[in-house]
Amino acid sequence: MIRAILMGHGRMGQMIEATMARAGDFELLGVVDVGLFEKPEDVPGQPDVLVDFSYSGNLEKALAFGVSRGCPLVLGTTGYSGEQLQRIREASKKTAIVHSSNYSTGVAVLVQALKQVAPKLMDTFDVEIVETHHNKKADAPSGTAKLLVDAVDPDGAFARVYGREGQVGARGREIGIHAVRGGTVAGEHRVIFYGEDEVIEFTHSATSRQIFGNGAVRAARFAAGKGPGLYTMQDVLGEVNA
Repeated sequence: MIRAILMGHGRMGQMIEATMARAGDFELLGVVDVGLFEKPEDVPGQPDVLVDFSYSGNLEKALAFGVSRGCPLVLGTTGYSGEQLQRIREASKKTAIVHSSNYSTGVAVLVQALKQVAPKLMDTFDVEIVETHHNKKADAPSGTAKLLVDAVDPDGAFARVYGREGQVGARGREIGIHAVRGGTVAGEHRVIFYGEDEVIEFTHSATSRQIFGNGAVRAARFAAGKGPGLYTMQDVLGEVNA
């Protein structure tokens, strides 16, 4: 059995808890949230993994616990600052950390595909990324959109343009990134390559958040027992498909 601590008990946290229960190979030691355990150290027992899908303000609690206990972490919160991302990298030298902006298997495959396709298109095609989410989502653009931008332009050779307004002039060496918010959309991402007389489009649509719960549990299973290092869903996917 994989002993786990869960941080955050909102919609995603509850979904991950239910997914762990169905999986059959997890024992949930406790949940860190308002009205439950205040911090991971308060949860009895020694966990094999801590899964944090709460909010960026809990990062320090998660990292401190992971480093002090040698406990692998699965971090699924979005909206981390650059400074927080650096702290994640530093902590991964001492414990295993899986960090991704999106835990769906489909998005992990999409990222792999874009890394192969983009180098063949970027010099002659224009690239636009459009993401759509429900009206309750707080951050924009989505962490997944940023993940996709990094997949097509890992070296940052193209300027990032977040929406356009006014007399912007002719398009330059740039990637356009657009955020749409409305209704109950779980998540849709489109990466569009516009060439001369042809268009290539990659689309991923999430019809429910369950895909993220499934991916989080898969990542927790991957992280348990891993040595220090910073891992992504591409690493998780590689092991699953090996």
